[in-house]
Order: sequence, then structure tokens, then C-alpha cells
Amino acid sequence: MGVRGANFPAVIRGIVAIFWYGVQTYFASTAIALLINTLFTIESTATFLGMTAVDWTAFVLVWLFQIYLFWQGIDWITRFLNWAGPLVYLVMFALLAVIWYKAGGGLLDAVGTIFSGQSDYEGSSFSAFVAIVGTMIAYFAAVVINFGDFSRFVRSESEMKKGNLLGLPVSLAIFSFIALFVTAGTVVLFGEALTNPTDIIERVDNTFLTVIAAITFFAATIGINLVANFIPPAYDIANLAPSKINFRMGGLITAVIAFFIGGLWVSVVSQVGIAGFVDTLGAVLAPVYGIMIVDYYLIKGGNLDIQDLFSADPKGKYYFDGGWNKKAILGFCVAGVFSIGTVWVPALEALSGYGWVIGALLGGSIHWLLMRGDALAAAQRA
Repeated sequence: MGVRGANFPAVIRGIVAIFWYGVQTYFASTAIALLINTLFTIESTATFLGMTAVDWTAFVLVWLFQIYLFWQGIDWITRFLNWAGPLVYLVMFALLAVIWYKAGGGLLDAVGTIFSGQSDYEGSSFSAFVAIVGTMIAYFAAVVINFGDFSRFVRSESEMKKGNLLGLPVSLAIFSFIALFVTAGTVVLFGEALTNPTDIIERVDNTFLTVIAAITFFAATIGINLVANFIPPAYDIANLAPSKINFRMGGLITAVIAFFIGGLWVSVVSQVGIAGFVDTLGAVLAPVYGIMIVDYYLIKGGNLDIQDLFSADPKGKYYFDGGWNKKAILGFCVAGVFSIGTVWVPALEALSGYGWVIGALLGGSIHWLLMRGDALAAAQRA
């Protein structure tokens, strides 16, 4: 998008991350609120913006703890994740064991019911599956946009590939398996499908498991929140004015804005529904991904001029029009409006859940159509 226009997708990514950061901070705080209520049995019914005094206390504590951890640097965050990640596996398996023990033989019947594909979704089982896959892609795809923020810390390319393999498809498959059986067990035990781990732990009514699980879910949510939603906007905000805003200041700005988003989750933001929330944020970023991939592989043939990439010289390859590639910006805007429309426009409701895929394909296609003339001219000059 140009040497100056590169700030545009960075800001878009930063805004999406700040929204996610605030919401994930709230989710992490529910584990702490459960811990406080379990240990001290505090009765608090008065609410402000849908949250009790305990909820607000937990939210503020989590918000402050994340700032503290961020302030210590990436090495502290890495060490925190190294123990939090394996521990959450152990707790999830323990939760599965407890649920299975209490549900007994009814668990497998409930799993069979889930696999039967019966639901209130208007469409086939396959289309429902594809829609969910689209939402999952939208959830994880945000980190792909700024993958370089993390890949530069790896010791080798082989370690990076191994980490991606274990961390995404393998880990996701294991967690999906656990979630399937745990959710089926909640149907048997409580008569309704519970998907929030905090709600499930609260219903299980085991103090020891509650304490361990609350701490573990808190740690796991904090870890992913810092990596996926705190570090990216901190870099992006600092990059807007590097002489005035450093990485830490960018992080503080992120935290302050996210505080209000997280505080409004229960009363305002959550009213759109978690699927709509995820799909909307994914749809915003989808054209950026499509444009990046098409531009690098099809327009530039996988070759970048590193010197011009960081040059403000008007004669540079990536200076375009005052440092902005208006064709790429146009492609993003057109694709973005349509992909977001799949979530919110009633006439496009049938495409809901596919917003990210549509936005990425549309953004990349428009970019290729607008930029292929430039690519041919560059090839002829070469």
C-alpha cells in the first residue's frame, strides 16, 4: 500500500486487536471473579453496566496485571506462556474426567446427538460446518497479518514450522475433541449446552478444581491476549510516530482504550453476539490478507527491494503517489465493505460466516486486476 500507506493496514489491525484485547481481558476476569466468589463467598447483586462489584474488581486486577507483565518485556511473557500452556491442558483433561464421571453413559449418547447435526441453523449440515470454519479462520487470521512480530524471535525456520504445526492444527484438534465431550456432558448434567469454561467449572461444584481451573484459565487467556492482541497494536501505534511514541507507550494507549471496550462488553458489545463480533472483526482484516498474498506472490513474484521498502525517495518502487498506493487502498475499501456486509446486511445473510474468505478473495482479486498493469510494466523494464 506504499511506504506511507503501510501504516493504514497497521492501524486497522491495531484497532481490531484493541477490541479483542478489551474483550479477552473481560473473559480472563470472569475466572478471577469465580475464584473470588469461591474463596470468599461474596454476595454482590448490585451491578454497573451489567457487572457486579466483584466483576469490576476482577476486571481491574486483570487489566493491571497484563500491563505489569507487558512492561517486563517479551522474555517474561514467553516464560509465562511456557508454564501456562501445558497447565491448561492438564486442567481441561481433569475437567473432562469429572464431567465424564458424573455424566456416565449418557455422555456418549449426547455426543451422538451433536454429531447428528440437528440444530436450528437454516441450511444443510455441510453449510453449517463451512460457516463455523469461516468463523474459526476469522478468529485466528488476525495474528497472521502481523506474524512477523513473533516469527523474528524464533531460533530457526524449522522451529517456527514445528511450532505452527503443534500450536494450531494439532492443538485445535485436541481442544475441539475435549470441548465436544465436555459440552455434551453439560447437556446431560445441566440440561443445557455450556461452552464457557468458567460457567462449567462453577456448575461442577468442586472447590479444589474450581481454584486450579480459575487460575489456569486466567493464565491461558492472559497469555494469548498479550501475544495476539496487546503486542500488535503496541507496535502499530508506536509506528505512527516513532519519535514520540515508543513500544511501551503504545502498549499503554492500547490498554487504556481496551479498558472501556472490555468494561462495556456485557452491556453493549456482547449484544451483537459472539459470532457476529468475531465475523465482523475478521471481515475488516480479510482484504488486507488477500492483498498481501496476491501482491507478494502474483504482482511482485516473491521479490522485494529491501532498500526501497524502507525508503521515502519519490523515485522508489513503493513510493507510488506520495507514499500511498491508492489502488490497493481502493481494493481494501471495496472488499471490506462487502465482507462486513455479509455480517450485517440482511440481503447477504446467507453468506454470514463466510465473510473472511469472501473478503480475502475479493480483496486479492481486485488488487490483482488494478495492479497487473504495473506488474507487466515492471517486468518489461526488467
